[in-house]
Amino acid sequence: MSQSLIGKRVGVLDKGWIELVDMMPHPDSDISGDLAIVNAARVSFLGESKGDDRDKKLLFYLLRNRHTSPFEMVEFKFRVRAPLVTWWQWVRHRTWNMNAQSGRYTPFQESDFYIPDVWRKQSTDNKQASEGVLDELENDDLTGKLLAHYDEGYRLYSEALDKGVSKEMARLFLPGFSVYYTWVTKIDAHNLMQFLRLRMARDAQYEIRVFAAAIHEHFFKPALPWTAEAFVKYILKAE
Repeated sequence: MSQSLIGKRVGVLDKGWIELVDMMPHPDSDISGDLAIVNAARVSFLGESKGDDRDKKLLFYLLRNRHTSPFEMVEFKFRVRAPLVTWWQWVRHRTWNMNAQSGRYTPFQESDFYIPDVWRKQSTDNKQASEGVLDELENDDLTGKLLAHYDEGYRLYSEALDKGVSKEMARLFLPGFSVYYTWVTKIDAHNLMQFLRLRMARDAQYEIRVFAAAIHEHFFKPALPWTAEAFVKYILKAE
């Protein structure tokens, strides 16, 4: 794995991002993430290999037959900036370890609000999904009203702070689901694949789907190329 992945940041949505903070095994080590998985299956010493062909064949066998515990030997730690509407979905995956920015300690900024590119319509056959988008005039009208809503909410938030109200109470004036928060998150490769399988699916909410896709494309695939190839072949395509 290239060490350049550590510290790499990818923009998501209008002002969100995801950054790889650390990984086990670390890029400075002599062993790749894929080989760490293979060696965990062999219960052998780190760095021992039987050659790329045999190593890759074993890794594919593991995932094809759902021998998943060796994939738990690789871990990713991210810093993520996303709106609460994304985190509301993310925290349902309890296999992530998380620690979040607190509005009790850190004041919010005027730009800390999510502004969607388009307004999606309600799906006619799925109560929890969207389908299609509004026309341009309706889209612009709603975006203008949303911005006005943000401006007023932030004005009241700032006014409350100026009056000496605690940050934990002043934030009641902020539009809840749209506020951006920064979190530190950690997960192993096995549970990350389960997250990606569910959150890259077409029926996942867009605001989390784009984060899952960014993790898959910019971090998971470069860090674990064999595992990513087997993941597509045996999990994504199989479904």
